[in-house]
Amino acid sequence: MAASVSVTPEDLPRRFGRYVLFDKIGEGGMARIYLGRAEIGGDKLLVVKQMLPLFSNTTRFSKLLIDEAKLAAELTNSNIVQVFDLGREDNVLYIAMEYVEGFDLRQLLQQCSKRQIALPLEFSLFIVTETLKALDYAHRKKSEAGEPLGIVHRDVSPSNLLLSFHGEVKLCDFGIARAMAVHEEVPDEAIEGKAGYMSPEAARGEALDARADVFSLGIVLWELVAGRKLYRGATGQPPSLAQASMAEIPQLPDRSLPQQAELYRIIGRALSVDAEARYGSCRDMRRELDEYIQTAGFTVSQLKFGEWITQNFGTEIIEVRREREQSARVWSSVHPRALEVSEPKLSKAASSSKVPLSEPAPAPKAVPRTASVAPSAPPASKSPLFAIMGVLALALLAAFWLLR
Repeated sequence: MAASVSVTPEDLPRRFGRYVLFDKIGEGGMARIYLGRAEIGGDKLLVVKQMLPLFSNTTRFSKLLIDEAKLAAELTNSNIVQVFDLGREDNVLYIAMEYVEGFDLRQLLQQCSKRQIALPLEFSLFIVTETLKALDYAHRKKSEAGEPLGIVHRDVSPSNLLLSFHGEVKLCDFGIARAMAVHEEVPDEAIEGKAGYMSPEAARGEALDARADVFSLGIVLWELVAGRKLYRGATGQPPSLAQASMAEIPQLPDRSLPQQAELYRIIGRALSVDAEARYGSCRDMRRELDEYIQTAGFTVSQLKFGEWITQNFGTEIIEVRREREQSARVWSSVHPRALEVSEPKLSKAASSSKVPLSEPAPAPKAVPRTASVAPSAPPASKSPLFAIMGVLALALLAAFWLLR
């Protein structure tokens, strides 16, 4: 998960279960998000997302989130944020996941606006095509028995598209939107902005398939091209579910882009209100976007995108992050304690699941040392008589040879 400069300060660094948290990098209506590392094998940075009490203390939500997190942990793809661990500590439900050093797309667009730097179209297209790879992989994922798992992300939005300083694009938070849907007391902050990227069938509470994610990503692409939000809510308010269910798509402005008509056709098909008229899969949409990129003459690469992000926005954030990481190491060195290797404290719902949740990369296991044993001495004779008889026999044999 990506991180920006920390938000509201608190008492950090501090321990949380088997992790050391040293930077608070976000907070919303659902969770507090920290940057940290495991105390054992703790060189690797990771993100710990702590669910707020409203969600942690709800049995149904906890069970569904655990099930979804276990499923997400099975998604091993370079464009998907890896889930390492899920458990409960001090009655707080948490998820530990891969750390992506950079921005999410929402933060990047805010930085672009603040500094008056335009996001080049070729990088917008790169972000979308990489996200299509992630979604296509997840949509096609099958069980060990070969049965489709029917995974739908349900919350494809700028805040869930993570962009690293190396130019990587990673999609995070699979399944959290589904877990939220079962909670009857979800606060307004938790759904703020989500309606703005819902497919019409999602806003109406209907059954979803891969085409719902196609629509959501179509909104992201529409906004990147238009340079503004697709839906405009009431003054100071996010878009409503009613707006999302109606899905009234404004015409894109003329940007004088290369092969503009073809690009707008692709966006229009992705945003078809009728799911049957949309792309049937993310692979189909990616194929047409790749053809457009080639025809329009764009040269897009992860290397170029990473260099652009780093040169324009990376220096300050990387320096701040390194300083805080170093302070955490110093803190850990002066707050030693005996460390015990233990299994994560999963809730009963987690422990009863048949799908194991992957663990963080463990510290190298010490090879068990066997007890040190001195080499055995030759076994002693069972009786001194045997030794005496042997000596006499040798003496008689020697005498016999001398008398011959």
